[in-house]
Amino acid sequence: MSNRMVCREASHAGSWYTASGSQLNAQLEGWLSQAQSTAGPARAIIAPHAGYTYCGACAAHAYKQVDPSITRRVFILGPSHHVPLSRCALSPAEVYRTPLYDLRIDQKVYADLWKTGMFERMSLQTDEDEHSIEMHLPYTAKAMERHSLHSHALLQCQRFRYTYYDESQGEIYRSIEHLDKMGMGIIEQLDPISFSNYLKKYHNTICGRHPIGVLLNAVAELKKNGTDMNFSFLNYAQSSQCRNWSDSSVSYAAGALVVH
Repeated sequence: MSNRMVCREASHAGSWYTASGSQLNAQLEGWLSQAQSTAGPARAIIAPHAGYTYCGACAAHAYKQVDPSITRRVFILGPSHHVPLSRCALSPAEVYRTPLYDLRIDQKVYADLWKTGMFERMSLQTDEDEHSIEMHLPYTAKAMERHSLHSHALLQCQRFRYTYYDESQGEIYRSIEHLDKMGMGIIEQLDPISFSNYLKKYHNTICGRHPIGVLLNAVAELKKNGTDMNFSFLNYAQSSQCRNWSDSSVSYAAGALVVH
């Protein structure tokens, strides 16, 4: 066995979030303290992956639902913004380094996934250049700080450029919110076919639509076995309010899946 350790650094710290562990810890604790817990611990969450200045508070509503005492392993799925991928990809990293502490990736799980033949591998450079998973690492570390953690990440590909406007909703930002919340309502139904039909009809470029699709299909399989679950969105925000066609904004949403 090789003793080689391949680490993925938090390469964008200082731009996406502060590189100072103490400052970052204080920020996360502040946002989490303002979020409310739901009735039960989450088995899955959906959270945004923009810079913490824009969506750190929104993401806290999802991570507040994580109970480290019942969580043995975390799977993180994120979109690829720069490199096209034909399927989910596995990183060569063995450790993800964050300003809080390191997250060790479960190599046995990686090996088992690779044996299925359903995954491809990404380079370490591709992983380091992609921010979607990186933004969840400090929050994962914070949510799990009272529990030893094995982390696992899956990556899928998406790109977005989209303009939508329904005049009946009023100003542009209200139209965007209407479309977003229509999709959020469909996700809460835990119906992968309805979500797929929504994407085909409206072409809303939800950045995490493929990871969300994986979650919805996994839930659908579990429901066949009688597992009782519900998903609720806990927070919604926009980076800015679009009022004319020269404006742009990004929508953020946080939600949690609870198993009863």
